[in-house]
Amino acid sequence: MTSPHSRRPDVSDTHEAPSAPGNRRREVPRILLTGAPRAGKTTLVSQIVRELQSSGIVVAGFTTRELRERGERTGFQVEAIGDGSAVMAHVAFTDGPRVGRYRVDVPAFERITLPALEQAIRSDGVAVIDELGQMELYSSAFVQAVQHLFAQDVPLVATVHAKAHPVTDALKRHPGVELLTVTRTAHEELLARVTNRLLAAQVKTPSPQPRQGSRPGP
Repeated sequence: MTSPHSRRPDVSDTHEAPSAPGNRRREVPRILLTGAPRAGKTTLVSQIVRELQSSGIVVAGFTTRELRERGERTGFQVEAIGDGSAVMAHVAFTDGPRVGRYRVDVPAFERITLPALEQAIRSDGVAVIDELGQMELYSSAFVQAVQHLFAQDVPLVATVHAKAHPVTDALKRHPGVELLTVTRTAHEELLARVTNRLLAAQVKTPSPQPRQGSRPGP
């Protein structure tokens, strides 16, 4: 497989939300990965996490994986990057909001994701959210935590559903957000592009020091 650091990708659909009038473009990358179901969004973000960690970058946040029994998908498990996990939705649950065949355990989801997002703000690294979708948006506390995270100068990458929703529509239009569409054919290019973008954001430019003997400004 081609290293994500070795070539400049040529990906398909790319959109960067415009900055507000009179504001400078944000330097902190905020990357949203969208696409159809089963396009490979979670696989891609998991690979990005591994690439960043192998480069010594602190990564905090959470990912989500499918639960399967006898080859059939039965639910979803949310996993904090580092430690902690919970079943957030399952076909056997009888309580909680219904999404398709599943019911969502909102308190279990919040027990994992809210501390993970707090850690992402404190960690001085890269924040990861997988994902911003219909199940997750049933938690108002999670929505508030995500909006707070987007207001910080924290590099982040998140997967987001393609459906229209007031919360995620607003995040897609957030100043400085880069919206990339995940497809199977663009997977390698996106892995390279997003990883390199987040790695570059970790390079700190030292503040200029006053010359010896010079007077401080007024």
